Amino acid sequence: MIGMADLGNISSIQHIQAGLKHGAISMVGLVSHYLDRIQHTEEFNIYVRVFRQESLDQAAALDKKLKEGETPGKLFGVVASIKDVICYAGHQVTAGSKMLSGYESPFSATAVKQLLDEDAIIIGMVNCDEFAMGSSNENSFYGPTKNGHHPAHVPGGSSGASAVSVQLDTCLISLGSDTGGSVRQPAAFCNIIGMKPSYGRVSRYGLIAYASSFDQIGVLGKNISDIGLVLEVISGTDQKDSTTSLSEFHMKDMEHALPRQPSIAYFSNAFSAGGVQKEIEDSFLGHLDQLREDGCTIHPIDFPLLEYMVSTYYILTMAEASSNLSRFDGVRYGYRAEETTDLDDLYGKSRSEGFGIEVKRRIMLGAFVLSSGYYDAYFQSAQKVRRKIVDAIDEIFTMHDFIVLPTVPETAWKIGEKMDDPVAVYLSDIFTVLANLCGIPAISIPLGQDREGLSFGLQIMSKRFSEAQLLAFSTQLNANS
Repeated sequence: MIGMADLGNISSIQHIQAGLKHGAISMVGLVSHYLDRIQHTEEFNIYVRVFRQESLDQAAALDKKLKEGETPGKLFGVVASIKDVICYAGHQVTAGSKMLSGYESPFSATAVKQLLDEDAIIIGMVNCDEFAMGSSNENSFYGPTKNGHHPAHVPGGSSGASAVSVQLDTCLISLGSDTGGSVRQPAAFCNIIGMKPSYGRVSRYGLIAYASSFDQIGVLGKNISDIGLVLEVISGTDQKDSTTSLSEFHMKDMEHALPRQPSIAYFSNAFSAGGVQKEIEDSFLGHLDQLREDGCTIHPIDFPLLEYMVSTYYILTMAEASSNLSRFDGVRYGYRAEETTDLDDLYGKSRSEGFGIEVKRRIMLGAFVLSSGYYDAYFQSAQKVRRKIVDAIDEIFTMHDFIVLPTVPETAWKIGEKMDDPVAVYLSDIFTVLANLCGIPAISIPLGQDREGLSFGLQIMSKRFSEAQLLAFSTQLNANS
């Protein structure tokens, strides 16, 4: 059990709830601790908005609720941050962009409402790459967020600040979004755990869209059981999102979900091109040897579609982004340019001034692949390749329980190092885009560090809607790491 004197050693929801139940800590004391951590980590540029008084008021109400003997919610004691692409009624949400500067959401995302209904407290909204487009958290209107353990380096993206908010103990868990690895990659860079659920497991209602057939709200934390409990709360069908599944996730399903001798596949050709940092490759292959000794069966698979995944992913997501972001026109809401001559001039100037460089790059490329004469050559071809990838992965899961890969091919680069080389940044997503292309669940757990102390992770994937099995296996691996 934790007490007020050692709040810095908070380890899990279970420990917090035990401390609250026995009066060793209070919610006001807990929130005050996190607010103090936020103040002392301002140099890392994590939060774009902190709900200081609101969170203290909510904490006092929860303390009163417990004192009066009311049954607390499942997430009583959880203090969370949310990424600046997730709507929270009565609060500004800007997607890290000048385009939405000052915009206040009139409604809450379903996932946010579910957190609040189970007595979680949202302490603030954290920075991100603009409209979730990036892998470094450098493409934000608010400036880059720094890696909490290596301030000269990026934290990953686009949910980089979500990862750092957990990494530096400014909250217990964070909700991010994952379109091509945006929860898992920063988790790997920041030495924490990040999970992307199956597509349709969590409602996307209230998540500002980047690429609608890829986007999914994910969870970042330091404890797999915490992530599992949050996922249980925010998962489920939602009438406001027609893509949500009727399939439900419950943590109790983890108890009997793990196969006695898990069969694990990995892509042997992932290392043949030489693009993976040697320390990551050595650590990954060494971990496979350990799994083999622990009774798992390990199967190397040559996956020829690997080389097409990044290009397929970016063609399709950019196309969807160009469509989704067409709503930001300077007319209905968001940034509006001044001194315009006509409607076309208003559209052009508002979008040119409101969007950042990376967002404009993706909108233009997306419009190009959807344009007459190129639609078949690019967009339609990418859709066909996506179908081939999905079919191939489904076939692998008929024979194996899990696919494992490194989360990232290299450790975090220095801030500014790759700003002039977007293709190099895109290629850093080579191992994470697979889960989004296929809609399968994936998790990144800490695997090791390189000679500079920079972290990297192990990514585990399983078939659609098998989160119980994935979390059970990840718990076993994380306990043995």
